[in-house]
Parts: sequence; structure tokens; C-alpha cells
Amino acid sequence: MKLDILKHMIKRLLLTLLATGLLSGVASAAGRVFELRIYTANEGKLEALEARFRDHTTAIFKKHKMEVIAYWTPQSDDPKSKDTLIYILAHPSREAATQAWKDFNADPDWVKVRTESEKNGALVKKVDSTFMDALPFSPMK
Repeated sequence: MKLDILKHMIKRLLLTLLATGLLSGVASAAGRVFELRIYTANEGKLEALEARFRDHTTAIFKKHKMEVIAYWTPQSDDPKSKDTLIYILAHPSREAATQAWKDFNADPDWVKVRTESEKNGALVKKVDSTFMDALPFSPMK
């Protein structure tokens, strides 16, 4: 019983703070979705894939409101270090992510970059994508 009363009081406090604008930053972050993408490059193509992201893809992501959180590769003692690129994007919502990817893939700049970078063969063998929600205690939301 006391727990239900406490939950109700906290809910009212949060609603009051939202209504007064004190939690507006939290409210806008609540719908943000993160996308973990893991690329497996074709043999000998990881450097070219990294160059494509560094020199072109990141700017095209930005154009389509796709926020890059960070890029990683496994450490050199990991066998995956020879063919794996990992990154996380942030999107305002899952729907925004779907539209951003649709727009990105149709972007003439991206089509040109992809075509030019793959004139000697595809760079990517496999892409894994996972959409994620930040937990309430996560420092990044």
C-alpha cells in the first residue's frame, strides 16, 4: 500500500516537472533510439571501408540527421580486428531511423560513393543491426 502511494506521488511529481519544463531535456531524450551496427568486411577491404566512412559516409549520415555516437574496431589481438567495423547511431525514434535509412540509401551522393568505392568488389560481406533503448539508469539517453 505504501509503495503504491509512493509510486503515485513520484508520478505526479514527474508530471508536474514535465509540465513546468524542468524535465524537457529528459522528455525529448526518452524517445531516442540507438542503433548498433556491426560490419564484417570482405577480406582485405577493412581499410577501404574505414576510409569510406571517414571520408564520405559520416557526412552523408549527418545530412540525413543520423547522429554518429562513435566508431570502433576490435583490438589488434582479436581475430575480428582484421575485418570488423562497429558503430552506434542515435535516431529520434525508430520511425525516424527507418526514414533516414531510406533517404540515405537513395541519396545520389551515397550511390556515387558506394559505386566508386566498390569498383574493385564489395567492401562489406555482412551487416548486423540492432536497435536499442537506453535504460533509465544509463548515462547516455
